[in-house]
Amino acid sequence: MTAPVRVGVFGLLGSGNLGNDGSLEAVLGYLRAAHPEAVVDALCGGPEAVTTRFGIPATRLHWYRGEYRTASRAGAIAGKGLGKLVDVFRTAAWVRRHDVVIVPGMGVLEATLPLRPWGFPYALFLLCASGRLLGTRVALVGVGAAPIRDRPTRALVRWSARLAAHRSYRDAQSRDAMRAMGVDTARDEVHPDLAFALPTPPTSAPTGPPGPVCVGVMDFHGGNDDRASADEIHRRYLDGTIRFVRALVDQDRAVRLLTGDACDATVVAAILDAVDSPLVTAAEPTSLADLMKEMAAADSVVAIRYHNLICALKTGTPVLALCYAAKSDALMAEMGLGAYCHPAREVDADRLLEQFRALEKRSAELRQTLTERNLAAARQLEHHFRSLTAALFPAADHTPTSGKAS
Repeated sequence: MTAPVRVGVFGLLGSGNLGNDGSLEAVLGYLRAAHPEAVVDALCGGPEAVTTRFGIPATRLHWYRGEYRTASRAGAIAGKGLGKLVDVFRTAAWVRRHDVVIVPGMGVLEATLPLRPWGFPYALFLLCASGRLLGTRVALVGVGAAPIRDRPTRALVRWSARLAAHRSYRDAQSRDAMRAMGVDTARDEVHPDLAFALPTPPTSAPTGPPGPVCVGVMDFHGGNDDRASADEIHRRYLDGTIRFVRALVDQDRAVRLLTGDACDATVVAAILDAVDSPLVTAAEPTSLADLMKEMAAADSVVAIRYHNLICALKTGTPVLALCYAAKSDALMAEMGLGAYCHPAREVDADRLLEQFRALEKRSAELRQTLTERNLAAARQLEHHFRSLTAALFPAADHTPTSGKAS
């Protein structure tokens, strides 16, 4: 009797970021449909949340519990330092127990948000190096990448990618970024973001008077290279968003505020405080499915987080993107909405309102475009999941699992 394949999933999962957890959900859906015999567990940021929601055993990613808190005292600094050493052995021991480890989606090869090299980039490097040394296949599946200026971070990301047994990307520019960093990407595939494999709630085109507008917000302070101006970037983004929401309220439009990470709650509170109106309400989504239900009921969406954009696009709801990284511009262009992008670092409420009106005028046309692009994305992901089986589970039956991966 053949022993079941042992599969690990790795990343900042269960830590409050809905996009990361959505990528995990898509990969687990694929595994359960195509490889139901697989035994799956996780090494992740929020093990309790992952076990509760997805029903798989999970282990804490870092030995030191305060890994992502700023260390100012000597004890905390020493704890972090010791944790880096302990994690070498913890990671290797976990990797050794598996036949395959999957890093499901996420922007693990980019630094478009503030990031320190000794945080997640170091953890990813330990994973990929352990896999190479111990003979466990490590797969970076549908990940995001971007040019990185910080040398230590760039080096860790480059070596992680080189050491992985399999790589695929959520857009062409991610593959281009890794090629520019010196990674041989000749055999690496590009496919739509894994979240496009998730189920979509029922949708219907709006009728009657103008309906609600979903506004997805973010605790945005710029990227890794913007630390010196982070406060000013946040102020401009928040002020512009508040002015935009206030303008919608002045037109008697209901506004539904949405988040994509637990840290976004502060932005929601600031908007509710500044725009005191019963027309402005806030949702409390706990998954991408929750976000999609909210967006499916809206006439239009304005959003900043990457996976909030995906949720709107997937439900066929016209969306205007506040773009903080090239990945958002690329996603919008791929889905036929490239004209509806606005810089998140320079939010101009008047210009944003102008773009929003133009978006709503073309609502019916854009909904049809999104229907066609979503069908194409689903077909591409079906192909990719079959390729993933061939690459990671060569002994498995390659019978197509059409439609079941979602």
